[in-house]
Amino acid sequence: MFTGIVEALGEVLSVDRTAEGGRLRVRAGTLLAGAQVGESIAVSGACLTMAELEGDAFTADLAAETLRRTTLRGLRPGDPVNLERPLRLDQRLGGHIVQGHVDGVGTVTAVRREGEGLWMEIEPPPALTPYLVEKGSVAVDGVSLTIARLTRDAFAVALIPHTLVVTTLGRRRAGDPVNLEVDILAKYVERLLEGVRTR
Repeated sequence: MFTGIVEALGEVLSVDRTAEGGRLRVRAGTLLAGAQVGESIAVSGACLTMAELEGDAFTADLAAETLRRTTLRGLRPGDPVNLERPLRLDQRLGGHIVQGHVDGVGTVTAVRREGEGLWMEIEPPPALTPYLVEKGSVAVDGVSLTIARLTRDAFAVALIPHTLVVTTLGRRRAGDPVNLEVDILAKYVERLLEGVRTR
C-alpha cells in the first residue's frame, strides 16, 4: 500500500518489452537504502516488485497486463519516473490510500499556469468517471491529488510548486498519457451497492 506522496524521481536506464511482458531497470539513488529483492515499489503509480538490486538501481519484471493498462509501455531510457516505497505502519498517511493498481490511462487535455502552480485538466477513460468526485482523491502517475473541478468528461487538479519540482507532473503537456488510480473506497462502495440492487 502507498500514499501517493512521491519520495524521489527515478531515471529509466533500460526497458525491454515483449508480447508476454518486459523488464524495466531504474536508477533510484538513495531511495534504495535498506531495500531488499522482492519488495514492492511504485513506479509512476504502478506497483512493481524489485527483482534485482545493483548499486543505486533496481530491475522489475513487467507483466503483459501492466504494459496493457499503464503508461509504462511507452517508457524510454532517460525518462523520469515517480518513485514511492510502500507505507510503513508507523508512518503518517500524508496522501490517501493508493494500491499501485492502475485503473486506466487518462489523457492530459490542458495545462495552464495558475500563479506559481499549474492547472491541469485530464480526460479519464469513461469507465472511471463514476468513481471521481469533486474534492475527492485521485492518483495521477502515482501522485495523490485532490480533484479541483469535475465535468462530464474530465477532471482538473491544481498543482502546487512543490509537486511540480518533486514529481514528473510539471513536465506533462496536453496530449500526454497519465496513469490513473481512483479511490479504492469508491470501488468498494459501488460493489456493496451492486449487491443491494440485485437483491
